[in-house]
Amino acid sequence: MRHSITRKITTIMISIVAGTVLLCWFINTTLLESYYVEHKQKTLLDTFDMVYRESENGRTDGDEFVIGLDTKCSNSDISYMIISSDRTIIQSNVGDDERLLFQFLKLIFHADNNEAEVLKNTTEYVVEKTEDSRLKTDYLVLLGTLQNGNMILMRTAVESIKESVDIANSFLAYVGITMVILCAVIIYVVTKRITNPILQLADISRRMTNLDFDAKFQCRGENEINLLGEHMNQLSETLEKTISELKSANNELKIDIEKKTEIDEMRKEFISSVSHELKTPIALIQGYAEGLQECINDDAASREFYCEVIMDEADKMNTLVKNLLTLNQLESSTEQVVFERFNLLEVIQGVVNATAILREQNNITLTVHAQEPAYVWADEFKTEQVLTNYISNAIHYAAGEKEIDIYVCPREDTVRVEVFNTGNPIPEEEIAHIWDKFYKVDKARTREYGGNGIGLSIVKAIMDSFHQECGVCNEENGVKFWFELDSRVDGRKK
Repeated sequence: MRHSITRKITTIMISIVAGTVLLCWFINTTLLESYYVEHKQKTLLDTFDMVYRESENGRTDGDEFVIGLDTKCSNSDISYMIISSDRTIIQSNVGDDERLLFQFLKLIFHADNNEAEVLKNTTEYVVEKTEDSRLKTDYLVLLGTLQNGNMILMRTAVESIKESVDIANSFLAYVGITMVILCAVIIYVVTKRITNPILQLADISRRMTNLDFDAKFQCRGENEINLLGEHMNQLSETLEKTISELKSANNELKIDIEKKTEIDEMRKEFISSVSHELKTPIALIQGYAEGLQECINDDAASREFYCEVIMDEADKMNTLVKNLLTLNQLESSTEQVVFERFNLLEVIQGVVNATAILREQNNITLTVHAQEPAYVWADEFKTEQVLTNYISNAIHYAAGEKEIDIYVCPREDTVRVEVFNTGNPIPEEEIAHIWDKFYKVDKARTREYGGNGIGLSIVKAIMDSFHQECGVCNEENGVKFWFELDSRVDGRKK
């Protein structure tokens, strides 16, 4: 990643380490020498104070003082010399006393014309920084007067500090480069351990934006990142549950909208169909009633004919309303279905007998193919309605040989009843619609016998209330309608 946290943290930490090393190098270069000179000066002054106190107490001649002074000067790399007022060397820590005295005198009187830098000047001593012209070496020199009148001369070289600074800076450079490289590796490894969980959280959040909630953060501790990962897991589960509920609610809403739309369309279709069905009988009733009122025909036969037409159309309207009420009760499940065990053949025979006159008027023969008995579980009255609709439909559409065959076929758990009539087949594209309300395959013929296209809708509604199947199929020389009823001995339909 171009702007990854690992790269940024590594860069920042390396910059801090490198900057620290450079700062140390700069401080060494600019301030170390001054600090060293200040430290040397303090050492000289401490040594002088010790000698001054001892001289004040008159203990400068003792061996203990001499040993202590030599030890202190040796540890601090200080050359000293105590001389009397007549320039007699009383005490010194160097072998060539005369030479050192000569050098001291040259420094005191600036015999080589070099300007000395006075660092500190009091009534007891003077501290100068001067250069040895022969050795090209800088020294710190202290010239002091003791309580007993003697003089003390002390000198320490400061030239070595420059070499020390150079060596220290070179060493610091090597150590700094090594530390920068080592820190870069350590920082990279450490930041990767920090950023890898963050990258994992970023990947989980990315997958969550795509509604993928399978990824879970693997917690390995109790730090802030793991706590965030645990909360991300909880957020993922909550979002998944919420979205699932929203999808379910949305799906239910869509179903409700579709049902509402379907119901609205059915309502419109129902109103249109009922209006169409009622329009013709109302128009006929109105026309013939107006004819009677205006006495278009005065003879009794004409008036009787007019009355018969009005009564016939009113009867059709009454039948239509009854069928609509029956269908509405079935579809709204307001009419209770009473299951009972009865002999289906007795119901079939009753319907056959009831339709005998109508068959005789149309010269139709009917044959029942069944074996006694055929017991089923169903609502006997509604089963009779189904058979009446099937047989009446077969009578009205029978053609050719004008034969109707009723087959009762026992099966494993059901009894199948088939009503076949000879005649013209139903067009294949219309078979799926014959169960719809007010649908008529042959509108002219349906109107001729007073049908309204609701009979088969009632059949379908009754069979749905039984939770059983019904259907229709074309045969070679006619049409066969069928339905099934539960025949199990152990009880009603489960």
